[in-house]
Amino acid sequence: MRFKTISTQLRYNARMANAKKKKKAPGSTIALNKKSRHDYVLSERFEAGLVLQGWEVKSLRAGHIQLRDSYVMINNGEAFLFGAMITPLNTASTHIHPEPQRNRKLLLHREELSKLIGAVDRKGFTLVPTAMFWKRGRAKLEIAMAKGKQTQDKRASDKDHDWKRDKARILKGTRS
Repeated sequence: MRFKTISTQLRYNARMANAKKKKKAPGSTIALNKKSRHDYVLSERFEAGLVLQGWEVKSLRAGHIQLRDSYVMINNGEAFLFGAMITPLNTASTHIHPEPQRNRKLLLHREELSKLIGAVDRKGFTLVPTAMFWKRGRAKLEIAMAKGKQTQDKRASDKDHDWKRDKARILKGTRS
């Protein structure tokens, strides 16, 4: 490819560099549980795999999931996701009857499971899903150990959030 001037070649190279940067993993985040940050004080986070059926994976790719009222329970040394709503697609197979709110098993290492069991039993933590995302073509769930907030704590965090937003607006106005 021949360019007429050096500046045209430089502009072309800059455009191609920007185009390559934009080709990031398309939509690696599937869903966020924003309410968990409002209702709980989140501490340590863990990444868990999920045991899913085929129709659930297709629904996740379409973004049909709700994590708002979901939670993680530990039964017999295994972690399960309760209350997550994965809405089936209309084009799902006709020979299966999908359950949108079935319990899904989480895949964690033994050390992580024992740490979670100890935190829940002894320290009174709750296990809350905070996000679901794709990692190397597999659906992963981010779990956080959480303590419930009191109403005064929620008001204080709302006040801090409002102040940060107002401060950003003020600083933005003074720069121009």
